[in-house]
Amino acid sequence: MSWPHINHPTEIVQLEQELKFVVLGVDKEKNRVQLGLKQLQPHPWNSLDKNLKIGSKIKGKVSVLADYGAFVEIIPGVEALLHISEMSWSTDLSSPQDFVQIGDELEAVILTIDRQERKMSLSAKQLTTDPWINIQKKYTIGSQHTGIVKKFTNFGVFLELEKGISGIIYTNDLSWVKKIKHPSEFCNINDKLEVVVLALDTQARRLNLGHKQLTENPWEKYEKIYYVGSIHNGIISNLFDKGASIKFTEDQKIEAFSPLRFLEKKDGTFLKKGEKTNFKIIEFNKETKKIVASHTSVFRDKDQKQKKEPRARNRKFEISTLGDIEGLAKLKEQIEREKNK
Repeated sequence: MSWPHINHPTEIVQLEQELKFVVLGVDKEKNRVQLGLKQLQPHPWNSLDKNLKIGSKIKGKVSVLADYGAFVEIIPGVEALLHISEMSWSTDLSSPQDFVQIGDELEAVILTIDRQERKMSLSAKQLTTDPWINIQKKYTIGSQHTGIVKKFTNFGVFLELEKGISGIIYTNDLSWVKKIKHPSEFCNINDKLEVVVLALDTQARRLNLGHKQLTENPWEKYEKIYYVGSIHNGIISNLFDKGASIKFTEDQKIEAFSPLRFLEKKDGTFLKKGEKTNFKIIEFNKETKKIVASHTSVFRDKDQKQKKEPRARNRKFEISTLGDIEGLAKLKEQIEREKNK
């Protein structure tokens, strides 16, 4: 019907409208005649600038989006493919919509042009120098930069450091203390984050970044404070089926877990959300960043200790008395021997 792309026939024709057509084919068996309307007009490729060649810069408007790229209308009826791999030097584009939308006007470079087959492919990234060339000079391991959050995945967040250069922060490199299931719990799209370069692979165009590494690992300090057996004041911040999370009064950044059986109070009831009391550290693991605390152990261990003390004193008395008896017996034997001499 039309050389240019259309979405619906009503853009070209109306009901009851009289038009001239070109007969394209006849199917006598099915009593069908195939007609063409656009064939009455010269093919748009015939009017395409003859000077256009590989490397020429060209402007157009995005007309169609596909999974693999976008079609750009150069002139009405002439479309060129902009493949997703030619949109940006960045490697984190998961779909063309991350780069363009229908109706966007853009400039690109012609990669291939075949006037006989009437095909053309474009590249937008070729308009600029590849930023990954000599990237290791700027993004050295340990260097610090500012990036803008562009995309979330289940395992991390992608940041744009500059046009064409993106890096990823894996979820476990976002925070030393926060337990993050999804990176959206830590930051938002378009947030600015300070980062440090952890690893760079120029061949794979992969840049690994860290955020938590900008500060010292607090678990080195926590190891000396929250050692097994130490007692700390805390509050029940959340309750779960299997236990509760606890925030310590002295440092609200860190959380501990208390299994349900260790939430029992001295009166037999259980701690509720928001209750503040003392907890005893029963497990500390710096590597897995895990702290297990118990309220029950605070008073139960104390009670057991108090019960043991009288028994220990009685045992000491028994040993002392027995020792006295044995001493008297030996003294008596010695006196008897003296008499018999």
